[in-house]
Amino acid sequence: MNNNSVYILRLKIYQPQAHYRIPFTYQRRHTYPIPPYSTIIGFLCNLLGYDGLPAEYEDLKRIKISVAGQFESKTTEYIWFRNLSKQAHLNRFGAITNRSFAGHVEHIGGQSPILIDVLNNVYLIIHLAHQKESFLKEIRFLIENPVRRLEILHLGRAEDWIVIDSLSSVFQISQLSLKREDADFKHFFWIPEKIYQPNPEESISDFEEMEGLQYRLPTFWTVKDYDKTSNRHGKRIFEYIKVKLNDGLFTHKRFLYDEECHLPIFLADFGG
Repeated sequence: MNNNSVYILRLKIYQPQAHYRIPFTYQRRHTYPIPPYSTIIGFLCNLLGYDGLPAEYEDLKRIKISVAGQFESKTTEYIWFRNLSKQAHLNRFGAITNRSFAGHVEHIGGQSPILIDVLNNVYLIIHLAHQKESFLKEIRFLIENPVRRLEILHLGRAEDWIVIDSLSSVFQISQLSLKREDADFKHFFWIPEKIYQPNPEESISDFEEMEGLQYRLPTFWTVKDYDKTSNRHGKRIFEYIKVKLNDGLFTHKRFLYDEECHLPIFLADFGG
């Protein structure tokens, strides 16, 4: 792909609170420090009004995403989840036909105590790259005028609303630098195994050279039996990508660099 034919859109997002759930945690629901790619893709689907039709995803699947972010603090909330099992109902009410407890009529089932980690004052810098300038301009327009959104724009839980702090114009990727910059950037970064290389002659440092905790993050998905039910909230079957979670300290590494926000960029290439 010609370097000059790739375009970039930069979003700076603020969230008062957010929870990006690590999926295999239950009694205490842990959060990633920044949203995984599937969360960003879900945000874009919501924004674009895509409700599950495979044909809608042709342009979206060619997108490349870089995610960086920081947060002020983390708190742990104690909440109750509804448990609809028969045994939970019996434990709560004593009989299947009873829904009264301490003189009050309640919902069926029981309750399970859950701890949930919540990030406070979250600041995200998201770079979207695409070879179709018009597609990024469409995304930019819809962020400013979300007339096709399916739900309130959020990242994480439905209640994790977003504030657009700033939105760049769509610009060519050649305006980014490719350089070594030794620093502690005080942001978290996803570093994907497949980092998009805009210029093979000036290579980015290899994934294996990068430091960080290794994860398999979800990316795109299909909804099971969508062709029969048209239910976009059905069971999702995800694709995954290998990444490292880096806490912002880089030495002797080369990467794309955004001089405007003074941060490295690691564009995940999903192979679309």
